[in-house]
Amino acid sequence: VQLQASGGGLVQAGGSLRLSCAASGRIFSSYRMGWFRQTPGKAREFVAAIKWSGGTTHYADSVRGRFTISRGNAKNTVYLQMTSLKPEDTAVYYCAAGAGIINTALMLDNQYDYWGQGTLVTVSS
Repeated sequence: VQLQASGGGLVQAGGSLRLSCAASGRIFSSYRMGWFRQTPGKAREFVAAIKWSGGTTHYADSVRGRFTISRGNAKNTVYLQMTSLKPEDTAVYYCAAGAGIINTALMLDNQYDYWGQGTLVTVSS
């Protein structure tokens, strides 16, 4: 499985961005797709996750109500729609995929088997 994240950029506080994660290879319906973010000197932080087959979504408290993860109609793509962006959302965002991750472990980056290269989101104040 290979993941390619894109869509990052510079945006003013209050603005919106949509990140995309294009997946290639064999992905089973049981896979979970996640978005994480990381700033220099800090651990990778869970943002959101969705089951590859669609349906149930999970969010970090810091983004709930502002970010939406979804499975796109386009083949093998997962999106992260980010609205009401804040300067503290500035980070490199990574998409990830993992098989059979239980709900209580979705926020743990060591549960994911595959990672994209990251895309930088910068929110100016």
